[in-house]
Order: sequence, then structure tokens, then C-alpha cells
Amino acid sequence: MIEKEALYKITYGLFVLTTKDGEKDNGCIVNTVAMITDNPKRITVYVNKNNYTEELIRKTGVFNASVLTEKATFSIFERFGFSSGRDTDKFAGTAYPRSENGLYYVDNGTNAFLSAKVVGVHDYGTHTLFVGEVTEGKVLSQDKSVSYEYYLSEIKPKPQVKPSEGEKWVCKICGYTYEGPLPEDFICPWCKHPAEDFEKVSG
Repeated sequence: MIEKEALYKITYGLFVLTTKDGEKDNGCIVNTVAMITDNPKRITVYVNKNNYTEELIRKTGVFNASVLTEKATFSIFERFGFSSGRDTDKFAGTAYPRSENGLYYVDNGTNAFLSAKVVGVHDYGTHTLFVGEVTEGKVLSQDKSVSYEYYLSEIKPKPQVKPSEGEKWVCKICGYTYEGPLPEDFICPWCKHPAEDFEKVSG
């Protein structure tokens, strides 16, 4: 038996992953950026294939990773994590700077960003692993990097569900609420987690 909660104890950071295809900028929230070699400096990132960002990185071969901190507001997670760039301009109304590779990076609620050029692509079913060679890196603040656990306990608002006669299910990861009987194959539209990560809150 595998207790899903055991996997949640693994230490993760949180990042805004950004890329661009022509005039189209996009970004999403990920928790899978890691350094794998120092010489040359290379990093990896796993991206869910349902994310538009994955499609753009696969096409263009470049990305930025902005390291979120404990001072990041929930609005950053809402902007980059709770909608699809296929039908939303996630950078509308913002004035984020661009790095040397022409991509946006997030400079509020972050402490650094890394730019990378893809040198390896690996298919792992639901996710794609991109290996990127770092082309630029900059420290933005000395604020403490946020952990996934800190985000869940201190930044993400607690679900506020009003009682009703029907069933309601809340995603334990991002707080998305689903009304009615939850299909076994349901995938959260916000964080892409499966039905097993939902808990029934009324009914």
C-alpha cells in the first residue's frame, strides 16, 4: 500500500515557469525544478503535458524559472496556476521584466530567476522532463524560498464551502471545488491532480 500523503513529505520548492512562442507569453506554477550538474550548469523541470507551457517549451526550447518565496501572495498562484494560457493572457495588466533570452520572469514574491536552453527532453507519460542548460541567473532578494508545505499551510486560503443538499468535493492540493458526484477519472482543472486528491466536504 502506498499512502499518498507520504509523497507530500518530500521537500519541494515552488516556481513560476515562463516561456514564449512568438508574441504569445505564458507561464505556470511548478514544484519540480532541480539542479543536476554544476559544470555545465544544468537544471531539470517536469511539466504536466496538459499544461500549455509544456507545449511551448517543447516547441521553443527555452524557459525561465522564477523562485517563489514565503512573501509570494496567493494572487501569483491564482494568475499562473488556476487557468490555462490557451484561453487566458496570464501577463495581462502586468509589467514584469524580461531576461536576456526575451522571456518574462517574475520579480515580486521571488528571490531569483534562472534562464535555460533545453538540451534534453524525456517522456514520462503524464509529464515531460526538460533538461536545460542555464544561460542566465540572477538573485532578486534574500527572502526565504517557499516550500510546497508552507504554501499549503500559510498561503493557500482554506476552502470556504457553504452547506448544500448536493455533494461537494474539494481538491486538497489547490482548493478547487466540484459539485455533484465525483467521477473516478476526474482531473482537477486547476492543479491537474486526480480524483483521489479530493475530499468530500458536504452531502
